[in-house]
Amino acid sequence: MGLTHTPAHYRAGHPQCHPGDSEGHQHTPGKPSRGTERVDSAMAMLRQFWTQAVLSIRAKEYQSARKSLGQLFHSLQDFYSHSNWVEMGQLSIYHHLLQPEEPAIPVAKEGTPTCMECFSNTCRNNLLQRLTNTKEDSLLTTGYFSTFPAKPLGKCSHGGILDSSRHMGAKGGINKDSTSPFFSPHHYLHVEAATVATEATLTVLRDLRDTVGHKTFLRLFSVKQVPALVFVMDTTGSMFEEITAARLRAHSIIQRRAGRPEQTGTFLLVPFHDPKVGPVYETDDPNQFMQHMEDLMALGGGDEPEMCLSAVHLALTHSPPLSEIFVFTDASPKDAHLFDAVKALTLEKQSRVSFLLTEDPNYSTKTGGGRRRRRRRRSKEALSPDRFSLYSSLSSLSGGLTVFTTNSDIHRVSTIMEDSTAADKVTLLHVESDQEFMSVHAFRTDSSVEEVTLHITGTMTECILTSPAEQSQSLLNKRGSLAELEHFEGLYRISLLPPIQSGQWKLQAKSDGLLTFNVIGGSSVDFLYYFATLSNNTHPGLSKVEGSPVADTSAFLVVSVTGLTSDIEVSFSHATLLGAEGGVLKEVKLNSSSPPSSSSFYSLRELVGFVDSVPRVPFCVRITGQDREGNKLERVSTEMVQPTHVQIQVLSAPRLVPGHSTVVNFDILNHGPARLFNLTADDDRGYLNSRGSYRFHVMEQASFHDQVNLHTPASARGGETVTLTLTVRALDSSHSNYAVAYLTVVPPDADTSPPSCSAARVQSNCSPVCKESVWSVSLVVSDAGRSGLALLQLQRGEGNLTVFHSPSPTQDNLGEAQPGPDQQQLHRDGDHHHLHHKARLQTGDPPLNISEWFVGSSQPLWVRYTSSCCSAQAEMLVWDTAGNMKRCHLTSGQQRQLRDRHTETSGTAQIMLEGIFFLLLGLLWSAVL
Repeated sequence: MGLTHTPAHYRAGHPQCHPGDSEGHQHTPGKPSRGTERVDSAMAMLRQFWTQAVLSIRAKEYQSARKSLGQLFHSLQDFYSHSNWVEMGQLSIYHHLLQPEEPAIPVAKEGTPTCMECFSNTCRNNLLQRLTNTKEDSLLTTGYFSTFPAKPLGKCSHGGILDSSRHMGAKGGINKDSTSPFFSPHHYLHVEAATVATEATLTVLRDLRDTVGHKTFLRLFSVKQVPALVFVMDTTGSMFEEITAARLRAHSIIQRRAGRPEQTGTFLLVPFHDPKVGPVYETDDPNQFMQHMEDLMALGGGDEPEMCLSAVHLALTHSPPLSEIFVFTDASPKDAHLFDAVKALTLEKQSRVSFLLTEDPNYSTKTGGGRRRRRRRRSKEALSPDRFSLYSSLSSLSGGLTVFTTNSDIHRVSTIMEDSTAADKVTLLHVESDQEFMSVHAFRTDSSVEEVTLHITGTMTECILTSPAEQSQSLLNKRGSLAELEHFEGLYRISLLPPIQSGQWKLQAKSDGLLTFNVIGGSSVDFLYYFATLSNNTHPGLSKVEGSPVADTSAFLVVSVTGLTSDIEVSFSHATLLGAEGGVLKEVKLNSSSPPSSSSFYSLRELVGFVDSVPRVPFCVRITGQDREGNKLERVSTEMVQPTHVQIQVLSAPRLVPGHSTVVNFDILNHGPARLFNLTADDDRGYLNSRGSYRFHVMEQASFHDQVNLHTPASARGGETVTLTLTVRALDSSHSNYAVAYLTVVPPDADTSPPSCSAARVQSNCSPVCKESVWSVSLVVSDAGRSGLALLQLQRGEGNLTVFHSPSPTQDNLGEAQPGPDQQQLHRDGDHHHLHHKARLQTGDPPLNISEWFVGSSQPLWVRYTSSCCSAQAEMLVWDTAGNMKRCHLTSGQQRQLRDRHTETSGTAQIMLEGIFFLLLGLLWSAVL
């Protein structure tokens, strides 16, 4: 819900909602409505968000990191919309917001009037003169919103029809959230504010990329990442064949990806062996993952059931969104009470869970029979034929498959793993059918689709495939020119033969039981989506629906089309909500929320459609459009949306402090008749003071307020994330919902102050013949915070950066720069410098680790940069151990100006480098990618 439409919808399980939920919305620089102009406290919050994000990224808690970044971006963007920064004539970003050592502008005190009366929707010149200039006596202010606390007389309001404080003196407002005068009194400055806000956002992203590294930055936003491959392995003694099959399949997938290092991906292994579950083995190194797989052994156990859902829960907690999770077991779940929490995490992350089961579901100890050649587990009690129903339910709602197969076929059945985890795979059809007569299903291919594969689980008695050219092939009886069929116990694998015709394909199938159809194709064009509702807080917009949408109410469907390139031109016109068996429930017209741009973040385009009434039954989403040849194009989501009449709204997601307790408040909203509900709270680290479930009653169209308490142990490390899952279920119906909160552990005295760098000596004798002269600058680098210096890197420049542990005895020599080659200059007084020289850096070198140089000390670091005058600019990056970064920008011309402005009385004179500042260049997405 920020000021400007920045690249906020990162591919992270689902498109991220607009930044600014929870804490950020209450403490932004542009929202002092809860007090006075609380700019200072808001800046502290911004820096806290940065610290939380860096801590989470270092701990590989990317979901939590994206949440912190969303809060930071919302608050940062709101500053430029809700303050008088733009009205002051400022065209660049306010560095002091995130860099406390940068110059600050005084904030208007509580008793200082800031605005004049305005009696129209559009307010021009309603700020007092002192708040619209850039002179030394200028003041910074923001607008009050609402009536609590009361706005002092003469203060500015946020303004717009949603702000009741606009009627109080001074009447009017100053926000620039939109181009509409009804919502934004300073609407005529929206573009200017949005431009600066975008620049500020890109600057943060660039700083973050430089702080965490290029590869980690891409992983944070799931850019160009293949789905994570997750194995959940039952390691009891009966699982030898299954472990062998998983091991061979993992090796095959790794070999296939070996030729494309950028698509290696993330690998996770979660073993379980009653009663032990885990640990989680997570790595990006294929060789290390294979070693974990080799170490698996099938030992002990043998009785059913097992702790399977606990292992799946662990896998979902540690895996990134959009993961492919494959569960190998031959036992039913002992921990059925975890199903709601596992379901919640599956839907939250939009991951796909498939079960490969080597046990006959029709076998039970009561009947003593079994119709297939499978190993029969012992059990302490009679087993129900429905004991695997929770697995089937989970795979069904997530878009996965449940395959009942045999030990001899498990390796061949596991080919579905290789098919599903290949790069650029899209879903063309996912549907279930439980009809006794012939069922007919259709899917479409287009010019961008290659290598189409069909997976069908169950047992078919007849199957006919018809091409767009009306050619037909009976797949069970004979070979043909359209497709090849492979049949394993429990699974049919059908591959379309090239060349694949564009258009509508039909599949007719007959069975004596349940069939699940899944059709995937190779294409980069895909989509992500979420549901949203109107938000009428400080400014209008859409707010993402947390959990499942409410049935029988209106909502907006927000679709992000991904994978578009200059070679692929597509346009999508509408979305269709499809029932579980593929029937059309509702069509939704899609409109672009912003014009397409060639510089869009990894070729993403956003579309929005209005749903007048969300269906009552589960559904998936299909989007329809055309490719450049005019062929119809379709893509289908795999997960089933679960509409409901109950909601959970988490009101606060506070950070966790080691050794302290934390309260998370939430509301239960009942959109149906009065009824009893059951609430369950669960977390992945055991911080909840009390676990389990309890019942409560909620009246018709009413709400219920409650809270949960967590205690963070003193040993908790900064950056760790606690995944809190709340699930609510009606006792008299199937209505249920969930909320997932990511709580970050932050040290109580977190360092939010970046390092600083100041000039100790500057020298330049640049002449018209640049090759024959050099310039140099000597800097003192220090850390004002408590963390200490950590890393240093020469980001840009053609010269050399020499690092010293301490200043040389003759500071003049350190700063002198005489004509001659760089190397001559660097080795001047060689014996003397050898005593102090620690390292030498050039552009392209990795960051230099200097953390061990100053253990237990806040001693500064001395560096000298020397370059030919042909290269007049350089940039040095410095980090402290807390992840705060300082960008020191040097130019030969600025050094000359700085030297000429000051009188140097001795060679040891210390002068501040006023030319150090952030390089205000927009982050080029092409450079990121």
